[in-house]
Amino acid sequence: MNDLLRVEGLEKNFGKQCVLRDVAFSVNFGEFVSILGPSGCGKTTLMRIIMGLDKPSGGKLYVGEEDVTNLRPVQRGFSIVFQDYALFPHMTLYDNIAYGLKLRKTSPKEIRERVLSTLSNLRLDDAVKKYPSQLSGGMQQRAAIARALVLDAKLLLLDEPFSSLDALVKVELSDELRALQDEFHITMIMVTHDLEDAFSLSDRVILMEEGQIVADASPYRLYQNESDNPFVQAFIIDQLDKRGRYVRNITSGEKH
Repeated sequence: MNDLLRVEGLEKNFGKQCVLRDVAFSVNFGEFVSILGPSGCGKTTLMRIIMGLDKPSGGKLYVGEEDVTNLRPVQRGFSIVFQDYALFPHMTLYDNIAYGLKLRKTSPKEIRERVLSTLSNLRLDDAVKKYPSQLSGGMQQRAAIARALVLDAKLLLLDEPFSSLDALVKVELSDELRALQDEFHITMIMVTHDLEDAFSLSDRVILMEEGQIVADASPYRLYQNESDNPFVQAFIIDQLDKRGRYVRNITSGEKH
């Protein structure tokens, strides 16, 4: 099996409200998967359950063959990049990246070796003494990813990473993110409401409506919009029409 993460029959209820129902999918090693859907579809709840921040009402999560459903977040080996990257403003780039290793009581020698190696790999070695406010948006994004890589995170979750950015900056950072993913084969799950972000970056897109998965396919296949599900048809047509039916990277065929 090549699955890193496997989700089986996931359910989540808040009182009488059913937020997730029978959610099932898998994510392969090195794959970039987007969870896409409108506000209120359940994608954020799903992400929180994957991270271990919320408990499911039913169903199981596996990493490889290990059942992680009831493990605490720190035991899962996942990392999350929030919209604002959550870098500590009073710490240098080096100290931001080293922070998690210090919490694990890693030796100073190993911390230095791992941090400097990771920063070099991500082309950040010239900024080790800089503070987050002195870094460009792209550098901050790489710093957030470096913090996950230095901890050997198995899976990186991205929470609406481009939602507050203007169009030009978003294009630059999304291209850089895809390049990093390709170079380091990081397994990523991105939660987004934006079809363009999902289509431009992903190997696969999981589309959700009212707590259920209604489509799970490559961006190219979804772009062809051959589904007989009325929600899928309407959502994709509406999103494409807002963008003049232009979405980068998917109009000529499969991405990989």
